[in-house]
Amino acid sequence: MRAKVVELDPIACDGHGICHELLPERITLDDWGYPIIDRRPLTDDLLAHANRAVANCPVLALRLKTVELVIDERMRRGGRGAA
Repeated sequence: MRAKVVELDPIACDGHGICHELLPERITLDDWGYPIIDRRPLTDDLLAHANRAVANCPVLALRLKTVELVIDERMRRGGRGAA
């Protein structure tokens, strides 16, 4: 199963904070105003907001990355964690 996550290039980032304003569900700011990215997969309802945050980054430090999700067989059967 594939999903999208937000990825940050910390070297390129200047800490403008626009990404946090556009995607506060996945991006918080540290004490200096630099983003802290929550790398959980984006839900369908957040994908448009994430695209907007990526498009509006003034230094192009954000991108969306497609990742392959690995689902534990126990989770497929409705189990919770290790036995």
